[in-house]
Amino acid sequence: MTGEPLGPPWDAADWDGDNDWEIASAADDTPEQLYALWHGAVERSRARLDAALADGGMDQLIHVSGPDGRHANLRRLLCDLLEEYGRHTGHADLLREAVDGRVGEDPPAGWHT
Repeated sequence: MTGEPLGPPWDAADWDGDNDWEIASAADDTPEQLYALWHGAVERSRARLDAALADGGMDQLIHVSGPDGRHANLRRLLCDLLEEYGRHTGHADLLREAVDGRVGEDPPAGWHT
């Protein structure tokens, strides 16, 4: 949103030299490590969104621009993020269903992160 660095572990990624970094970087991580990364990302995301909302609201322009040089506003960024997150959640659901055969939206009783 603001152009500040992403931070670990993404700041150490070789985005230009390793096209599979997103997949290979966590190959040896435990589920607990992966959940910790995800929870940390959620916390940082919520804090940054709260700060952005307090500092200009949904109509403020974000740092990133398109090929034409125009900057989207925060509202557009959030809509795009929700769409992308939902798309990948759907893909993950299909993979999980193919692995365990369980269908539906709810986790098993007693499941916790």
